[in-house]
Amino acid sequence: MELLPDGKKNTVQVQYEDQMRINEFSKLIMRKDKLDADLARERTEKEYLDDVSLELELVDEDELVQYKLGEVFVFWKQSKVLEQLERDAEELDSRIAVLEQTDGELQDRMTELKTQLYAKFGDNINLER
Repeated sequence: MELLPDGKKNTVQVQYEDQMRINEFSKLIMRKDKLDADLARERTEKEYLDDVSLELELVDEDELVQYKLGEVFVFWKQSKVLEQLERDAEELDSRIAVLEQTDGELQDRMTELKTQLYAKFGDNINLER
């Protein structure tokens, strides 16, 4: 059974270094998938916080509002909840920035590995999804 099309032969030998690059690329893809999921979750959480902040601005300042603190809900004044939501949003922004930076670094390394592997193997390797 031949995996390559008729008339096409694989003349490229896979060296140890090449296999290490292929393995690294595979690991990077898995890390990037997890990172993308984490980034999407954090962005969704940020949208929720923004929506809640907008809704709370319509509430009277002296009114008590439930705020989830760990596993329990506490009653705080609207102004205190807004302050806490602002701190939470800043924290989320910093986590999103770190995730985006890591994503960019992973993408750069994957592009570098793709260039090296396609230069050596050409059509004999498929690194696209």
